[in-house]
Amino acid sequence: MTTPLKILFIGDVVGSPGRKALSQLLPRLIPRWGIGLVVCNAENAAGGSGLTLRCFEELIDAGVDVMTMGDHVYRKDEIFQVYDKSDRVLRPANYPSESPGPDLALVSARDGARAAVFSVLGRTFMKPVDCPFRAADRMLERIGDSTRVVLVDFHAEATSDKQLLGRYLDGRVSAVLGTHTHVATADEQILPGGTAFQCDVGMTGPHDGVLGRRYDRVLSATLTLVPCYFDVAAGDPRLNGSLVTVDPSSGRALAIQRVSIGPEETQRILTGGQGGPAPPTPPLSGIEPPG
Repeated sequence: MTTPLKILFIGDVVGSPGRKALSQLLPRLIPRWGIGLVVCNAENAAGGSGLTLRCFEELIDAGVDVMTMGDHVYRKDEIFQVYDKSDRVLRPANYPSESPGPDLALVSARDGARAAVFSVLGRTFMKPVDCPFRAADRMLERIGDSTRVVLVDFHAEATSDKQLLGRYLDGRVSAVLGTHTHVATADEQILPGGTAFQCDVGMTGPHDGVLGRRYDRVLSATLTLVPCYFDVAAGDPRLNGSLVTVDPSSGRALAIQRVSIGPEETQRILTGGQGGPAPPTPPLSGIEPPG
């Protein structure tokens, strides 16, 4: 077996608290955990909705290699400036073919291993888009034999939809990891065909609100039906994500571990302590790789 590739997938980065948490932690986690590739969902990075050029550059400087987007991909006009500079910020692959922006990234990890990344949007309680299952099929046809390491971000509401796509792609991709709900699920596993799966990897941002927004604003609008701006919250910033170890020669996942780093662990890491979860060493205890 070739040297395993460790991929860190970071959940929805929300506003400046999310960007700050990522910028503080990621440069330290990459060498500490031997991370070869970093992917994050960045559709909420700018003020809680959309992505600007400055926010894009901030995430790149921190060590992010590929960014996936979702239903807020075009919320900020500056996304078109981002697309002029980079082909690694991905719109959902089941958007119309005329939609601006790339839908697939073929990249080299830090050790030279090749990997493919794409995202698809769910259809339950979401915008009307093409079938995510058929879109995933088309993406895999495009990837072909260029790499066996494939990470899929399923940006969707329904856990049932996410579980179904995981099963549909099991054995054909390395990981199917969910985003959009901003709430981390405790169902990380390696499916029988060798695909790492988690319904939602959670949110990187302030957790003292409602999905990253100030709860008083959300509560007021809910109780009175008077619309108001949902400001990004500020307290309890956490970095949430999933760390997946993959065999690059086969594309099979060897281990998956939930990542959640709160303020106290962040402080220990920044001051030279050993905060944060230990990186998974295959096989991960309690989650045996298939075969």
